[in-house]
Amino acid sequence: MATVILVRHGRTTANATGLLAGRTVGVSLDQIGREQAAVTGDRLAAVPLVAVVSSPLERCRQTAQHILDRQAATPYAPVDLDLTECDYGQWQGRRLSELATEELWPLVQSQPSAVVFPGGESMAAMQARSVAAIRRHDAAFEAEHGPEAVWVAVSHGDIIKSILADALGMHLDLFQRINVGPASVSIVRYGASRPSVHAMNTDAGDLSWLSKGIHPGDAQVGGGAGHKTP
Repeated sequence: MATVILVRHGRTTANATGLLAGRTVGVSLDQIGREQAAVTGDRLAAVPLVAVVSSPLERCRQTAQHILDRQAATPYAPVDLDLTECDYGQWQGRRLSELATEELWPLVQSQPSAVVFPGGESMAAMQARSVAAIRRHDAAFEAEHGPEAVWVAVSHGDIIKSILADALGMHLDLFQRINVGPASVSIVRYGASRPSVHAMNTDAGDLSWLSKGIHPGDAQVGGGAGHKTP
């Protein structure tokens, strides 16, 4: 299959003040978030992307634009509702410090598969739609561009954590063990037999080795020799 680069949006005004933005309209990158997104765009500039698919929320579209601005060509750049933030319902717009006192909070931490946010979405449904969207796009880009195609999905922390948990074969109840920082890069290739996770939560480092995609093959016993920079 193709290779997907999962990028979380850069830091926002809500992140900086401890608010759970959810699907609130108009939450933008702050200055630090813009700088983070620019760094991610620079890291990906050496990788000819076939597409940059984004959540419809402003902070993701802003981050996606930083990536697109640094591409030599013009990748396909659709918006996908299935990559949007979790619907936190009545939790949306509230302070995280306040939410930590709610009875539901410990369940979010220890058994997210059982969580349904009041007036909102279940975390299991969040994972199901986002994983299905990633796999759908991945198959389509491989069919159009070949197995060495590389594309980006720009989304949100919990969304990306749930996608990574699925790729790692982890139960959703363990996904809080994964950290996904603002504007971080994670890399997954969906192989014929299983997904392969090549990076998680990186915010620095050379990515030019992705310029020709990741070649399919069995896992290297002992770890192999690593990637070659062009």
